[in-house]
Amino acid sequence: MQPTFVLVHGAFANSFTFAPLQAELGLLGHRSVAVDLPGHGFGATFPRAYQAPQDLEGLATAPGSIKGVTLADNAAHLTGILERAKRNGPVILVAHSRGGITATAAANARPDLIDRIVYVGAWCPVDLDVSAYHTEPEMATVDIAAFGAAVVGNPAELGVLRNNFRTADPDVLAGFKAAFFADGTDDEFLAFLSTFQPDENLDVGTSADRAQAATWGRIPKTYIRLADDASLPPALQDRLIREGNALTPDNPYDVRTLRSSHLKWLADPAPAARMLGELAALVDAPTAS
Repeated sequence: MQPTFVLVHGAFANSFTFAPLQAELGLLGHRSVAVDLPGHGFGATFPRAYQAPQDLEGLATAPGSIKGVTLADNAAHLTGILERAKRNGPVILVAHSRGGITATAAANARPDLIDRIVYVGAWCPVDLDVSAYHTEPEMATVDIAAFGAAVVGNPAELGVLRNNFRTADPDVLAGFKAAFFADGTDDEFLAFLSTFQPDENLDVGTSADRAQAATWGRIPKTYIRLADDASLPPALQDRLIREGNALTPDNPYDVRTLRSSHLKWLADPAPAARMLGELAALVDAPTAS
């Protein structure tokens, strides 16, 4: 039976992120569902102060709908979608970037709903909490200056992490492009940036949300490395793979590599779609034989 791909976006992103990939998957004959986590997509807040001409003082205090959303909320929402998708056959859960945290939490809770889990340049914490990895040597090459310069307001007071992705500051935009989309054109980069929403929730989980051998560890898993990723460096991706393999040595990652920055593979999705199609064949094979 044909599997369904369930696609989970990263920070400040939404289901729109996956439109090109879904088109390519569809043309290859694959079924897919792109998720909007709570407070994302049409549930996101775009304050009037975010529009041009921008009112940065107003933007720094405007409330956001994603305030109070937790990782548990994200995992529960995703689990509901997985339950519905599973009624139609096998499910391949695909997570990008920060979406890997939610995918891992859902896999810890309901491994029975997932026939394969795929991380694409994504977080899958094992030995440390996500926040702790940011201070590790593998993240030393990440330039956080652009991120800091784009933050608006005090996250502790707002209850959300808010970035001004509509800035015209050339240094900030150059920093974003170097971090996320260095292998794309300026037009591609700006088009992708326009799909981002300003707010992200603050909860990235605790030790209880790390990958668990007894549940997450039972699911066949693939890690697709993004070899040119400057925001989640290959060294950190490789560390996450090693830690996952050490946790479940009898069920190691199937590791594959795409030549891509953090976002380029989504804007030029044909190679990724073909790779995912190969994984669909692996899931489909037992029932087809």
